[in-house]
Parts: sequence; structure tokens; C-alpha cells
Amino acid sequence: MTSPEHKRAAAHADCHDPQVVQPHKQALLKRLNRVEGQVRGVAQMVQDDRYCVDVLTQIAAIQSALDAVALQLLEDHTRGCVADAVKANRGDQAIAELMTVVKRFAR
Repeated sequence: MTSPEHKRAAAHADCHDPQVVQPHKQALLKRLNRVEGQVRGVAQMVQDDRYCVDVLTQIAAIQSALDAVALQLLEDHTRGCVADAVKANRGDQAIAELMTVVKRFAR
């Protein structure tokens, strides 16, 4: 039997592999599907000439939802790929990459 830690390590063994397994895949997809629906709703609001403040409120909700998705992915990456790289003495490169990603969200 394989432990959850072993599965996580195996899933993140080569994090530059485009086939990295997302540990929270279903929750992320659920959130992204909800965001997709919200975006369609905003488009309809614009089409229907809805009040600007209402449209902007919905856009803020979408941004917040996307931030939540990004934070979950960032946490998963840190706990998986970055932690594994540090354990394998490849931490400097992984931390530099992590900081580049974090800076994108710190605007």
C-alpha cells in the first residue's frame, strides 16, 4: 500500500512535467466551473445594460474566486514541488521560481 506522502512525492517528482497530478483537482475544477458561470453572467449583465456598480461587484467576486484558485495551486506547488526540491538539494532553483510566481500576485 502506498502512503499519501509517497503518492504526493511521486506526483511531484518532476514538477516541470506537464502531467503533474493536482492533489485538489476536483475542488479546483469546481471553483473554475463556478467562475466560468460567473463570467458568462457578467457578459449577460453587460449585454442587458445592467447598472455598472452591479457589474463591477460581480467582477470583484470573480477576481476573488480566481485568487482562491491561485492560492490553492500556490500552496499545492509549495508543499509538493518546492518541498521535494528542497529535500533533493534543488531548493534554490525551486524557491527562485516560487518567488517569481508570488511576485505576479503581489501587485
